[in-house]
Amino acid sequence: MRKIVAAKFHGITVTDSDLNYHGSITLDPDHCDEAGILPLEFVEIWNRASGARISTYVIYGERGSRCCVLNGAAARTCQVGDEIIICSSAYIDKHQIADMKPRVLTFNRDNSVRDRMFYDAGVRDDGTMTFAVGEGPRDGNA
Repeated sequence: MRKIVAAKFHGITVTDSDLNYHGSITLDPDHCDEAGILPLEFVEIWNRASGARISTYVIYGERGSRCCVLNGAAARTCQVGDEIIICSSAYIDKHQIADMKPRVLTFNRDNSVRDRMFYDAGVRDDGTMTFAVGEGPRDGNA
């Protein structure tokens, strides 16, 4: 089994932090639905400003709010206004790579979605790997 990117938010802006909350990252369910990130799913967070890297789980905030709130210990790793990368992962066998089409959302400073992409990896008949970045929805959804 290999750990593979399952979904990614690239450049989402931290909108708030709550050190006294019991932990996690609060995200807009609309963004999560579009990328395929589930509530309680563990994600890795990489702060583009400081280089801090943490792992926590997702909880859903208010739908349509464009929120990105670091809670509990995670609140110490990011400042409001920092751009971060959020990545979920899945464990798969190599032969399953062609079935994975991770959604990647990039964001404007107001956390509106700027670009919608997907990663497309595969295995040729000779065993060599392929990789491309596709634009737009992978399955016809907005």
